[in-house]
Amino acid sequence: MGLKSALSRPLARYIARRYQRWQQRPVATQQELLRQLAATAAGTAFGQAHDLGRVQTPTDLTRQVPVRDYEALKPYFDRTQAGEADVLWPGHPLYLAKTSGTTSGTKYIPITRASIPNHINGAKDALLHYVHRTGRSQFLDGKLIFLSGSPELEMHHGIRTGRLSGIANHHVPAYLRRNQLPSHATNVIEDWETKLERIVDETLGEKMTLISGIPPWVQMYFDRLTARTGRPVKDIFPDFNLFVYGGVNFEPYRAKLFESIGRPVDSIELFPASEGFLAFQDEPGNPGLLLLLNSGIFFEFVPAERFFEPDAPRLTIADVELDKQYAVVLTSNAGLWGYSIGDTVRFVSLAPHRVVVTGRIKHFLSAFGEHVIGEEVEQALRAAMAQFSEVEVTEFTVAPLVGDDPATPSRHEWLVEFARPPRDVAAFAGALDTALRHRNSYYDDLRRGNILVPLQLTPLPVGTFQRYMKSLGKLGGQNKVPRLGNDRKVAEALKNKSAL
Repeated sequence: MGLKSALSRPLARYIARRYQRWQQRPVATQQELLRQLAATAAGTAFGQAHDLGRVQTPTDLTRQVPVRDYEALKPYFDRTQAGEADVLWPGHPLYLAKTSGTTSGTKYIPITRASIPNHINGAKDALLHYVHRTGRSQFLDGKLIFLSGSPELEMHHGIRTGRLSGIANHHVPAYLRRNQLPSHATNVIEDWETKLERIVDETLGEKMTLISGIPPWVQMYFDRLTARTGRPVKDIFPDFNLFVYGGVNFEPYRAKLFESIGRPVDSIELFPASEGFLAFQDEPGNPGLLLLLNSGIFFEFVPAERFFEPDAPRLTIADVELDKQYAVVLTSNAGLWGYSIGDTVRFVSLAPHRVVVTGRIKHFLSAFGEHVIGEEVEQALRAAMAQFSEVEVTEFTVAPLVGDDPATPSRHEWLVEFARPPRDVAAFAGALDTALRHRNSYYDDLRRGNILVPLQLTPLPVGTFQRYMKSLGKLGGQNKVPRLGNDRKVAEALKNKSAL
C-alpha cells in the first residue's frame, strides 16, 4: 500500500464523522444556513431589492424571493459579468462557469470564494466516503484521469471564466497532481476528437486506476482504446478499479460500458452542476445520492407536476416525501436565490436525505397531454433491453410525431442509435411501448383511447449522435443530448445527420 492510500483512511473516517453530525439534524442545519446566506447578502443589490435582511425562515424566502431560472435572473448575472461588485453576493465572483443555456445562449454562473469549496470538497468527499465504506484506497496510488473540458480560462472584466470542469481542474489537490492525466498540453485541446486521440496516446501503458467522466464520452474513450489495441479495457488497464461519473443517468450506458471494460468495477455517481455540487453516492451499491445539506446550498423542492403553476408550493427537506418527482430550486453562497436549476429528483431515503436524478423539468414530452418524463423513458428502455439481451444502445431521444390525417395517426418516435440492434426491431418497439404504458398512466390512457398509436422506432446509423453534437460544437465535455422534446427540432436534425 502506498503512502497516499494509507493516509487517506484516517482522513476518510474523520470526514465521514463530520457528515454524520449534520445528518443527525438536517432541518436545523438547512434553516441555520438560510439565515446565514440571507444575512451575508442583505447589503447586495439583490439583497436590498428583495429585503433579504428580513429573511429568517423558508416562509420568508418564499415571500421575498420568487423562483426564477437563468433567463429571469439574467439582468443580475449580466451586471456581475460586467464587473459590478456586490450584485448577488458580496464582492466579485472568483470565477464565472460558462455553460450552454436553452433559450439565452451561453450562461455565466458565478462561483464565489465562499462557494468554490462546495465544488471541490464534494468530489473529494465522495472519494473519501468510498474509502471509508469499502476500505479500498489503492486507486490513489495509480494514475487518475478526469475527462473534462479545457482548464484554460478567459478573463471577463477581471473575472476568470471557463467550463466548470476546467475550473475544477485548477483545484485538484497538489498530492494528486502527479497522478493526474491527461497532461496540461493535451487537456487544453478544444477539438474533442483530436484531444481524445492524444489522451489515448498518453494513457496507454500507464497504470490507470480511476477513470472519471460523463458516460457517453468515457465510452468514446474506451472505444478508441479498443480500436487502437484490439483488447478490452480490463487487459489494457488491469489495475483500473473505480469509475466515477455524473451528468446523465448511467443505466442506458451501463451494459455497453462494462462490456467494453470486460469485468465489473466499482463506481461512484456524482450530482455536479455549474450552480453547485448537490449530492454524491455515499454508499456503494445504494443508488441514492446523499444531498449535501451543509455545503452552502439551501434546497427547495417544487412538485414537478405543479412547477409551472404560479402558486406552486416550495417545500424544504422537512416536507418532501418518498417517490415523488420534484424540481430542484437552490439558494446558495454563489449568489443564487430561488434559482431553478432545471433538474428533477426523486427521494429514495429521508434519513439521511438521498435522491436519484430523474430528468429535466423542461425535458418532458407532453405534446398530447401525457407528460412523460426522462426517468420513465429510461426505465422503459431498460425494461425492453432486459427482454432482448442482445441489444446495446449508444444513445437515444424521443419526439412527438403528430399525424396530419387519420391515415397517419399521432405517436411517439424513438430515435435510437444501437451498438447492437435487436434481432426483431418490431418486437423490441412493442416491448418499449408496453413498458412505457406501465410507467405512465396518461400515456396508457391515450393508447387505450387510440389517440396515440404504438410508438415508431427509428434506428439511426452508428455515429449519428456524435455527428449531431459535433455540428453544434458540443462534442465531448459536459454536453448531453436531450432525451425528450415537445417538438421535432432534435429529431429532424438527427435524421439529417443520419443521411450523411
